[in-house]
Amino acid sequence: MARIVMKFGGTSVADLNRIHNVARHVKREVDAGHEVAVVVSAMSGKTNELVGWVENMPKVAGSNAPFYDAREYDAVVASGEQVTSGLLAIALQSMGINARSWQGWQLPIKTDNAHGAARILDIEGADIIRRMGEGQVAVVAGFQGLGPDNRLATLGRGGSDTSAVAIAAAVKADRCDIYTDVDGVYTTDPRIEPKARRLKKIAFEEMLEMASLGAKVLQVRSVELAMVHKVRTFVRSSFEDPDAPGMGDLLNPPGTLICDEDEIVEQEVVTGIAYAKDEAQISLRRLADRPGVSAAIFGPLAEAHINVDMIVQNISEDGSKTDMTFTVPSGDVNKALKVLSDNKEKIGYDVVQSEAGLVKVSVIGIGMRSHAGVAASAFRALADKGINIKAITTSEIKISILIDGPYAELAVRTLHSAYGLDKS
Repeated sequence: MARIVMKFGGTSVADLNRIHNVARHVKREVDAGHEVAVVVSAMSGKTNELVGWVENMPKVAGSNAPFYDAREYDAVVASGEQVTSGLLAIALQSMGINARSWQGWQLPIKTDNAHGAARILDIEGADIIRRMGEGQVAVVAGFQGLGPDNRLATLGRGGSDTSAVAIAAAVKADRCDIYTDVDGVYTTDPRIEPKARRLKKIAFEEMLEMASLGAKVLQVRSVELAMVHKVRTFVRSSFEDPDAPGMGDLLNPPGTLICDEDEIVEQEVVTGIAYAKDEAQISLRRLADRPGVSAAIFGPLAEAHINVDMIVQNISEDGSKTDMTFTVPSGDVNKALKVLSDNKEKIGYDVVQSEAGLVKVSVIGIGMRSHAGVAASAFRALADKGINIKAITTSEIKISILIDGPYAELAVRTLHSAYGLDKS
């Protein structure tokens, strides 16, 4: 017998038939004798609909200001998960399974006061552990918790993944199964490279890089939480037959295991290729090379909530001037340029240049720590295909390369093949 947390995303609970299918997955684990908690998202598209209602209400009321109380925003958008949790509990009860729904505030999942983007501070799991031990399935509304102001608080987009991992850590679950519309984590996007392979295992660090660099399988915060608490996490498909052979395998279910590096016996040099579209490059030319210039640039950008990624600095031969180049999401480029313009005197740059429509392609693998020549292989492979590199950043387990947008798919396929990831 094991203690398992199962999480189902929006596409998995998109309608009543899919909710019934989810109930069959849960029943399989209950019939195997496991203690089970389930975390659910809102039905696919429902959160967007609810957000739209909130954002349009001031206009309906005759106001031109896009103002709304963040606490009431949370009260509205969290209702999608409440509906799903209740419906799944009803479906399980109709199958003869003892189940009840829980809202985030009922556990409670305690969060900070950042409504709309709250972070989990603590989960009191004693009651839910007791009920699971008595054979009751807990169906928990994801994405939500209770703030210090005693108001419902939501965790931001993708927050149900974070809820599931946090609950798994709180109840000391043997594993956390994340069910989604894909059957695992692949070496790259199969829509771009049909030869992409599903990974049997991937280290927390690698998955964190993949998630932050464009892979949409898991939300970044959930991977961070799983890594900190060492929650073994499986990515699985909710669309496979719940009763198919191997689906109930406790130790080796179908999908991808995200785990500690020590569990991976044979580490590949490169695990996967990730990419992020719609990147923009901003370059500040002929800055004075003095202490504090970086803070003068990136401080105001951070205050404007602009996410800066790749940063490259080139110092002139005499050391008096420097160029600073960095990337931001294309949607933030105009906002970033305005921030820089407002702070031009303080920063002291001569001219600013920008270019949108770029793509960041990243090579990821924990095996890179102990192997030389990985970066050189990437540069050589891209050069052979005539792909020009605009910027490069590296870390222990990652190489990120900025290129022109039209070359994105060619670059992904080229690097995937260069590291032998298309070989079974």
